[in-house]
Order: sequence, then C-alpha cells, then structure tokens
Amino acid sequence: MSTSTDVSLSSYDEDQGSKLIRKAREALFVPIGMAGFAAIVGYGLYRLKSRGNTKMSVHLIHMRVAAQGFVMGAMTLGVGYSMYKEFWAKPKP
Repeated sequence: MSTSTDVSLSSYDEDQGSKLIRKAREALFVPIGMAGFAAIVGYGLYRLKSRGNTKMSVHLIHMRVAAQGFVMGAMTLGVGYSMYKEFWAKPKP
C-alpha cells in the first residue's frame, strides 16, 4: 500500500561535499568562478599592507567589485557555453 507521502528523498541525503562535486560536474564554470573569487580575495588581502594612502573601505570595495566581476564573467561564459552546446553544437536530425 503506497501513500502520497512515500517520496524518494535520495536527493536530500547528500552532504555538502557531494553536492558541491555534483554541481561542479554539471556546470564546470561554478568551481572556476569560486576559485577566481578566492584568488582575488586572497590577492586583495595580500595587498592590504601596501595599499598606500587608500582608505580601507575603498580598498575593500574595489576588492569586492573585482571578485564579483570575475564571478559574473564566469557565470556569463558558462551560460554562453551551455547555450552553444544546446542550440548550435547539436547535430541536426
């Protein structure tokens, strides 16, 4: 006897690591965007000592804008690549 509450919850049993790995396999530009974000933030923190006369808030805003720009660029390239695969690279039947 099956009821309407018998739902497969296998997708909810994932832990964070396996979910991240699955998402990275589905969309390659996700880990590229995350790595670029981490690299820009790391470089910005490294350059924090030698920022000169620049105020701390201005330096942090520039770092945030650069990191967000990299992530948005990676997302745009990913969407463009998936559109290319979906519409143009598919062989016509």
